[in-house]
Amino acid sequence: MREWSIEIVGLNSAGEEVPLTLVDKIVYHLHPTFVKPNRTFTEPPFTISEQGWGGFALNISLWLKDKGGERKVTHDLNFLKDEYQVDHVIQVPVNISKPSLLEELRKTGDDIPTDEELASSGAVNTKRKSVSAAADPTGTTGEPKAKKPKAAATPMVRGGVDVEMLAFGLTKMKDIDLVEIVHKITENVTSEMNVTNNVEDGELTLDLFSLPDSLLKDLWTYVNEHIEKQ
Repeated sequence: MREWSIEIVGLNSAGEEVPLTLVDKIVYHLHPTFVKPNRTFTEPPFTISEQGWGGFALNISLWLKDKGGERKVTHDLNFLKDEYQVDHVIQVPVNISKPSLLEELRKTGDDIPTDEELASSGAVNTKRKSVSAAADPTGTTGEPKAKKPKAAATPMVRGGVDVEMLAFGLTKMKDIDLVEIVHKITENVTSEMNVTNNVEDGELTLDLFSLPDSLLKDLWTYVNEHIEKQ
């Protein structure tokens, strides 16, 4: 098992980390194998802590103040590094009818029109804001840093294999079948793969995204064949 935690902060106009006060709440949509997969947090930095053996595509919903709507981002939760950060860009409405949201936007140092300017123009604009999701797969506290924009949720596919579905399938395997899975991985392990085999504790930790396409396809075929027999 690997312990991990994620916190989300905002980035101001200077690229510095600030509390993400533009939102009322954040909902993490975990993999369906987790108990109560939808987790809601209302206080910055919206830290979630969990444990599991594999990474997955984590969908995150950010609900803006003043009923500004939901914004969705997808975070790639993986164990390639002990700590890492990713930037996500969201659209925030600049509208005089949302005073609390406007106030928080102005605190970030962005060039936001005054209430008088907004009222006279009658325009409803949007502002691109960066939010930073800092992942700490080892359970230690990481310092969030700048991150790169990510697109909306898409299937996590490698070499024609849906890695998220493969991870889900592995959780449904019988112990006797998992022995063969471990054998396939350890027999093909390379220095480029993020695999830790703790023989004494009988625990294998791996990042599926670090496996070569050929091995992923082999595991995908094996898992599908043995799940069908159950």
